[in-house]
Amino acid sequence: MRTIAVFAAVLSALSCFGTAVAGGMFGPPQPVSRDAGGLHTAVGYIHYADIFKDGADHVIRQNHIYSQAGYGAHDRWEIYGRVSMSDLRISDAFRSANDAAVPSRSDFEDRWKFFGTLGGKGYYPFGSCLGMGIFVQASYAFGDFKDGVSGTLNGAPFATELKLKDIWDINFGIGLQWTVPRGVRLYAGPFAYYAEAKASPSPAVRGLALASEDVLIRNKTSAGGFAGVDIPIGKGFRLNLETRYSERFSLGSAIVFVY
Repeated sequence: MRTIAVFAAVLSALSCFGTAVAGGMFGPPQPVSRDAGGLHTAVGYIHYADIFKDGADHVIRQNHIYSQAGYGAHDRWEIYGRVSMSDLRISDAFRSANDAAVPSRSDFEDRWKFFGTLGGKGYYPFGSCLGMGIFVQASYAFGDFKDGVSGTLNGAPFATELKLKDIWDINFGIGLQWTVPRGVRLYAGPFAYYAEAKASPSPAVRGLALASEDVLIRNKTSAGGFAGVDIPIGKGFRLNLETRYSERFSLGSAIVFVY
């Protein structure tokens, strides 16, 4: 259990470097479903952070709460779907680029909206303790995030609403897994991803960052790394802890039940 404690400490330390993608965690490369085939369910949370760009950089932060159901077999493959709710905060979305526009505040923030996620993974063991897997996971927001701001433009008052819509992402990764005593799985690997959203102000306010015109924003970096630990806690339940990095650190946890 000393190995588990050290690995968990590393995850906690990594998460302190940033405040955290849409869709939830990646999970261990090895399917959690029973070898003979079967269902599993899960509930999880991830605090996610990244940098999106439209010429300028914008730090995006989200809190995702999700429910998952999946099916796998033969200890080789698994598919799953998730329904989640998430908030959204964008730093400096209303930042002024000149002295003519003076907004009342600079950050965009909206409450919970629904997301849907589909994913699948495949796994190949090199022995009883070591294996490698691949996964793909895609998410889409079913609602638009909205926030308004007021201020003055050339001395005249203005008010505008910024809408973030068509938010989606897709992730692909490769993970190496090491199984230690008591069935604990340690895993890590690289991943590639793409995420985008459409920012649409109504009305547009010239010189006001994302509210100055319709624009497509996307992730600044297309690759990152992830690491996690998956721990059996008895009676079909497992605890999954995971962190990942791409411009910013994210950290999540989930409770999984295997039928």
